[in-house]
Amino acid sequence: MRGAVAGGHPLTAQAGARALEEGGNAVDAAVAAALVSWVAESPLTGPGAGGFMLVHRARDRSTRVFDFFVAIPGLGDDSEVSLMDHVDVDFSGGSTQRFHIGAASCAIPGSALGLETAHKSFGRLPWRDLFQPAVELARNGVELNDGQAYLHRILDLILRHTPESRAVYEQDGAALAAGDTLVQHDLAQTLELLADKGAAELYTGELAAAVVEHLRASGGCFTERDLAEYRVIRRRPVRTSFCGEEFFSNPPPSRGGVLIAYGLPLLEEFGVGKPGTAEAIDALARVMREQADAPAGRGLLRALELGGAGVVTRGTTHISVIDGQGNAVALTASTGAGSGILVPGTGIHMNNMIGEFDIARKPRPGARLSSGMSPSLVLREGSPQLVVGSAGSLRLRGAVMQIVVNVVAHGLPVEDAIDRPRVHLEGDDLHCEGGHDPAELDKLERLGWNVTRWRNRNLYFGGAAAVMLQDSGLAAAGDPRRGGAGVVVE
Repeated sequence: MRGAVAGGHPLTAQAGARALEEGGNAVDAAVAAALVSWVAESPLTGPGAGGFMLVHRARDRSTRVFDFFVAIPGLGDDSEVSLMDHVDVDFSGGSTQRFHIGAASCAIPGSALGLETAHKSFGRLPWRDLFQPAVELARNGVELNDGQAYLHRILDLILRHTPESRAVYEQDGAALAAGDTLVQHDLAQTLELLADKGAAELYTGELAAAVVEHLRASGGCFTERDLAEYRVIRRRPVRTSFCGEEFFSNPPPSRGGVLIAYGLPLLEEFGVGKPGTAEAIDALARVMREQADAPAGRGLLRALELGGAGVVTRGTTHISVIDGQGNAVALTASTGAGSGILVPGTGIHMNNMIGEFDIARKPRPGARLSSGMSPSLVLREGSPQLVVGSAGSLRLRGAVMQIVVNVVAHGLPVEDAIDRPRVHLEGDDLHCEGGHDPAELDKLERLGWNVTRWRNRNLYFGGAAAVMLQDSGLAAAGDPRRGGAGVVVE
């Protein structure tokens, strides 16, 4: 067996599988899949995104994280930036969120340099070869599936915010719908440039100049120094144990992995219960309350110096890979909700991460931001058992934690672990996804929880992708909430 790949779109997973078939390793597969996700999962990721890649190498059983998340722009620039625009998005399930967009919301992206850095460290296939599927798809177009069409619908006010974005995300004066084809000729040219000249083209080359010029003309504060001085940071993952297995995830200064690592042993102490029962949900909810509000949780964040810049990544993609040698990659990336700013002639949709701040004051230019993104790994006796991550804004870490619990504690296969209905604690409201037993939810209310009952499954609760080593071999699954997919390569 050569390996398995899971992602947020079938084409994403297929691109990773193709790299494995051609003799690539887990990093090659993750890079190829990520490049296709820039096309197939636009606008949630792309060259204008930032993210994290957790890499486990079988040869020496080492695990590390490449941090290529976004940074604050404005190095060498004291000028005032324009105000951000805002739009309100309804998830059609009882939750509305405000998104801040426009040029002033854009932070320095890291995805292109992050992929290249990881590939130079561990990749096997030629860099240029990994771009071919993405270039072809950008040029020929990708048909929107139901999951992508739903995302385009709820993000419509962002996707058609400017003339440049309307030229890509609009057809005959209307938003793209399921069955329509998303064609991105300019992005295809950008991909070819990056394939030929490397990621430096976006940080010191012609692409960098185009990004800075357009962002400044549109009210942002990007400078050439911002891009030229951006660096990928290598970090040690956060680590804990849960039910006898080792859990690794995204370390400080990011928050998501740290809070999961804090919550899993706490849940084991409370008792995981039987899946879907009021007792199990009550334990999960108590852990979520501890993570969010309890003095211990706040103290943990302070101790790890996580009280500063934080980003709520609302639009996110994830890719999970295990190859036949036991190497593993968990890659999570995001443009936030997207800024609505497309750099003319490049197809690059910029992130809106500054607009996603959960902070009291803006950090200094060049500061690397914290994130809730949580690419994660479970090792059993030193070998990958589960690689998992998710989209889902504030629900992201809860989705990852619940999947880990479903696999490690409940012994569920990966598809069932992802498909099971989830819960999320938002303030005093315990949101319970459609599919829960109403009688168990009644019990939760008698336990004192304020239960919000959702009728159906919804992307609000996350969009995960996971690969797992089961008794029968490797298995991969994407989240049906967002049209994800998994591919196993024999």
